[in-house]
Order: sequence, then C-alpha cells, then structure tokens
Amino acid sequence: MSPYSCARDEFEGEASVYLDANENPYNAPYNRYPDPLQKALKEKIAALKGLRAEQIFLGNGSDESIDLAFRAFCEPRIDNVLAIAPTYGMYKVCADINDVAYREHSLDADFQFKAEDLLARCDEHTKLIFLCSPNNPTGNSLHSAEMLKVIENFQGLVMLDEAYIDFSSQDSFCSLLDKYPNLVIFQTFSKAWASAGLRLGMAFASPEIIAVYNKVKYPYNVNLQTQQLMLAHLQEPQRIQAWVEELIQQRSFLQQALAALSIVQHIYPSDANFLLVKVDDADALYQYLVAQGIIVRNRNRVRLCEGCLRITVGTADENAALMAAMQQFINL
Repeated sequence: MSPYSCARDEFEGEASVYLDANENPYNAPYNRYPDPLQKALKEKIAALKGLRAEQIFLGNGSDESIDLAFRAFCEPRIDNVLAIAPTYGMYKVCADINDVAYREHSLDADFQFKAEDLLARCDEHTKLIFLCSPNNPTGNSLHSAEMLKVIENFQGLVMLDEAYIDFSSQDSFCSLLDKYPNLVIFQTFSKAWASAGLRLGMAFASPEIIAVYNKVKYPYNVNLQTQQLMLAHLQEPQRIQAWVEELIQQRSFLQQALAALSIVQHIYPSDANFLLVKVDDADALYQYLVAQGIIVRNRNRVRLCEGCLRITVGTADENAALMAAMQQFINL
C-alpha cells in the first residue's frame, strides 16, 4: 500500500516562500500544516526513552495507536484478538468498530494470569494480544515473567500498554524492543506528564511496524500546537519527576487513610496513579460522593471488580476532601 503523499513529505527544511500546500499565507502561526512525522518531537522522545526515532509512532492519544493496530494487522470478520479481563475498555471498542472478534481471558483473584492458559485461547486467526501493565482498572503490574512468555511464544503482535509505567516500581519493556520484533509498547503523556488535554500518545516498536503505522495514519494526525507545547514540556523532566514522586507519596497516604475506614473491605495493590477499593455498597457511596462534588469511577459492574470504586490519586487537598466526605457518609 502506498501512503498518502502530502506536501510536507516532499519537502524538508526551511524556505522563505511556501506555495506547495495550498495554505492560507495569513493568520500565522497556525496557517501552516504541521510536520506529519513529528521529527523534532520524536528526536526528543527518543533521547528521553533511550530509543531511536524510527522506533516511535505518535498519535492522537494512545487510542489512535490502538485503533490503527486493528486496521493494519487484522482482517475484519476473519481475525480475532485476545485481551486480559478486566482491562482498559478501548481495546474492545476498537475491535467492535473494526469488526474484529474480541476474546477475553479472565485474570485470577490476584489480577494475574498464566501465559500458558492465555496462549491456549489463541488460534491461527489471533493476530494481537493486549496486555496492560500496570493494568486499568486494577492498578497492579502484571508479572514480567508471564508477559515475557507470551511475547516469546505468540506468533502475532503483543500490544503492551504501559500508560501508567511512570508510577510503577516495575521497569518498562522498552529496552526489549530490539530483542522482540513482535512487541509493541504504548505509552502516553496523559498521566505522569499531566497533558491529557493535548492528546498525544506514543507507540514504540520495530522500525518495520512503525513504517506500517505511518502508512495508515492520517497525514497530519498530531496538530502543530500539540507538537510545540510538548517540545517545551519535554524540557522539564525534573518537574515531571517531582510530580510523580508526590503522587506516589499521596497514593501511600490515601491507601493508609482508606484502610482505616470501616466501609473499606479491601484496597488492591497499585503501581498506577489510582487505587481500586472494595467498599460496602459501592453504588450508594458513589452517588453520595457525586452529591458532594467529588467524582470517582464506579467499577461495581466490571468483572472481578464488583463492589469497587476506582479512585484517582489527587493533590493533598483533594485527597483530604475525599476522606472527609467518606467519613461523613459513614456517619449518616
């Protein structure tokens, strides 16, 4: 397949007069098309992640990278994909949109899996396996040894979602990309980098897989302002690290404070910036918190998460407000 060739693909560099892309010459600074391959941004990210620029795809959030995997590597109504359950809901949404069968492998009571059991769910038409570590909504990191077994023994692509890796005690699998050409890793600027509104997700893979992604993406999928703002943001890694450290401390505080409440039955271990908390009457507590202007995520109807709320770690003041409201609920 030949990708669409845009004006910015045919010319690289700087010029004094641009008359190639039918742009409006007025209304600077946003009248020009952005770099379709985000080369300057990829170089900065490559240096930060210890990768090469040709191993990086940038998309409109991680959701674009997820969706393109179905479009590029799966045949609708013939192929299927496999994912753990529970996990991030967008994998199934993209499977349904692309008319690709979606299979689920249930995690155990500790939200873990055995590679042998998961691989037994595959057949000759299973093209993708989705693993999310740290997982959403459970918060835990999956066992590295089991993930490696899947990568080493699966004949298709393993899509490893590391959206929350910055908060984890477990190392990223990025250092393994050259060893495993069937590994695709998703990361994001929405969580640790506090840039959810910019909609910028990263996919890391072999240059061959990234080349396929670049063929099927929209030409200008990452807008100019996002590229410029993120280039500036990447100059402040120490600030981001300070945020991460503070959120990890607040996660520990929140865990201890929640454990002292009589309505809290269990707090699941978390390597993310949220906690999955099992409580008495999750629906009633959720509605009470909403009435107090405090919004958490009700996961009561998600498989293996019955009776649970997913609580994002906030600032010290936000976490204190949550605890006060939960104590008021107990006192009713």
